[in-house]
Amino acid sequence: MGQELTDIYVDGDACPVREEIYRVAARLRLNVFVVSNGSRPIRPPGTSNVRMVLAGDRADAADDWIAEHISAIDVCVTSDIPLASRCLKKGGRVVSPTGKDWTQANIGNALAGREIARHLRELGTNTRGPAPLTKRDRSRFLSALDTALQAALREAAGS
Repeated sequence: MGQELTDIYVDGDACPVREEIYRVAARLRLNVFVVSNGSRPIRPPGTSNVRMVLAGDRADAADDWIAEHISAIDVCVTSDIPLASRCLKKGGRVVSPTGKDWTQANIGNALAGREIARHLRELGTNTRGPAPLTKRDRSRFLSALDTALQAALREAAGS
């Protein structure tokens, strides 16, 4: 059996750091799966290591596809907290576009906070969306992605 390879799964519909991911993946010679439900057209970068996956038009189709395919030697990039939780349960590593490293230790609080925000919205409170990505966020993201990928590659080499 050949050595398993680390893949990067991107929750593509609302990912503001796709170009950064493509550059890192090219440097490390990794495959990238940009998964979307087709609600927004995403232009592929035209490189052989990046694959666009249209998972279907159900609301959670992209999340379901990623959660089905990710493994302990892979990394997912998403700002979707429930998807992050599902990927962690499969042993994958998860990084948000702002550079937050999702772990078993912090995902529970994030899920609870998300639930509180949802409840407040239902009550009519304006909870504001995410802030625009800053240069510092992008830098933090690249650092977190590199750390997650290096850990995944070490695990893949050991498997």
